[in-house]
Amino acid sequence: MTRLLTCKQFLQELNEFLDESLDPQIRAELQKHVSECPNCWVVYNTTEKTLKVFKGMEAKPIPESIRSRLMEALDRKFKAKGGKCGGSAEV
Repeated sequence: MTRLLTCKQFLQELNEFLDESLDPQIRAELQKHVSECPNCWVVYNTTEKTLKVFKGMEAKPIPESIRSRLMEALDRKFKAKGGKCGGSAEV
């Protein structure tokens, strides 16, 4: 018997679905859901296309000014959630 998937369950499995690293039965259930759910199809299709574009690109270093602003923003967000940032993370 095939279980009915929710969109939330599909999204939780999206990475593995795109990587094709799921159990074949689960993958078949997810494929069925995508073929019947227009919203999940759009998410799947857009994500798949985005990954194809980025896989073909060469990584470039982040300019220091942008890196500093990013790290400050992440630090503020982390602290707002009650976390402690103990060091400088490498990006």
